[in-house]
Amino acid sequence: MLGDTSFGDTASGERPDRRALILVENLSVPFDRRVWQECTTLRDAGWEVHVICPRGTKRDTEPEAEIDGVRIHRYPLRAATGGPAGYLREYGSALWHTARLARKVGPVDVVHACNPPDLLFLPALWLKRRGARFVFDQHDLVPELYLSRFDRGRDLLYRAVCALERRTYRAADVVLATNESYRDVAVRRGGRRPEDVFVVRSAPQIERFQPVPPEPELKRGRTHLLCYLGVMGPQDGVDYALRALAKLRDELGRTDWHAVFVGSGDAFDAMVELSRRLGLTEQVQFTGRIPDADLVRYLSTADVCLSPDPRNPLNDVSTMNKVLEYMAMGRPIVSFDLKEARVSAGDAAVYAPANDEAEFAGLIALLLDDPEKRARMGKIGQERISGPLSWRNSQASLLAAYASAGDPDRAGRRPRR
Repeated sequence: MLGDTSFGDTASGERPDRRALILVENLSVPFDRRVWQECTTLRDAGWEVHVICPRGTKRDTEPEAEIDGVRIHRYPLRAATGGPAGYLREYGSALWHTARLARKVGPVDVVHACNPPDLLFLPALWLKRRGARFVFDQHDLVPELYLSRFDRGRDLLYRAVCALERRTYRAADVVLATNESYRDVAVRRGGRRPEDVFVVRSAPQIERFQPVPPEPELKRGRTHLLCYLGVMGPQDGVDYALRALAKLRDELGRTDWHAVFVGSGDAFDAMVELSRRLGLTEQVQFTGRIPDADLVRYLSTADVCLSPDPRNPLNDVSTMNKVLEYMAMGRPIVSFDLKEARVSAGDAAVYAPANDEAEFAGLIALLLDDPEKRARMGKIGQERISGPLSWRNSQASLLAAYASAGDPDRAGRRPRR
């Protein structure tokens, strides 16, 4: 057992069955690594774990699955297109399917909702009325996500997502925050008591990120390999990375590198086109999503890894999974100077002034010329991932949050306004 919670014993002294239902909308499970780690942590602590999530397109396609003791219920979902109206259609469909499957799962002790969107409090409230406790797992700050992604300012839709966030905070018994910045928002903006907000950091699965011998042929005849890993959306900065690479070639005269961009997203085609327009086709490779074994091969061979997320209201306070994964693989990182990037990476990264592509290119060149510094930075990253940023610490915080949610003295408590 990893821990215990306070959901009570039966009269005979035996533990009752404890059932948790985790709601996810934006990724399938177990593809969502954070959610899957939470599932297995709860399972090992004695919980019966159910998940409701969308089906994947190339994996996680079965409507029903039981994987390592976790029961997964999936629904068909078409990703949004066409702006805010498309998101309304997507979220409406997701809510209908979530409610339908929640009825099928039946009574649970805890409903654990992972955002975005901040609409899952609706099925959570229905389950609360049937005796469940509500754990809100805040993966993203949706108001900041809206400002960063759509560039529409604080319009009517922005005010609407702020209202939904407030309703979600108010409905939750406890809140899980991915870092201290998110915790501060839950307390300051959400009116939550500090003791009701638990920091459960995302952390890479160490067994998934074990270095293998480098493969020089992945460098395509160049001296160095640069690597980007992650989602390619409008706010993820792949365009900043490509423009920095063009400056690395044109302004710094460096052609001794090959770059590989691993991942996909709704900006993927636009980024391939931008690479073509910048004349980078011969030096930049886009792989799309690839198997874990191939990902590890690229990261093991990489000399420098790129974290080009620009500073915006969301990125500055968010923990980037790719940064943690680079660190787990012992790779040095070039990042823009973001608050939470420094908290995560520390001296495992070098930091360009926010959104300064020329400085970003200069730092890449600096690291390419200093193999000893790269090695030191890589070692620092691995030590941080195996120490203060390890999943072991997050497991303890997750189980403490569930214990707090199940505290019988919690009845009648309300978040402060």
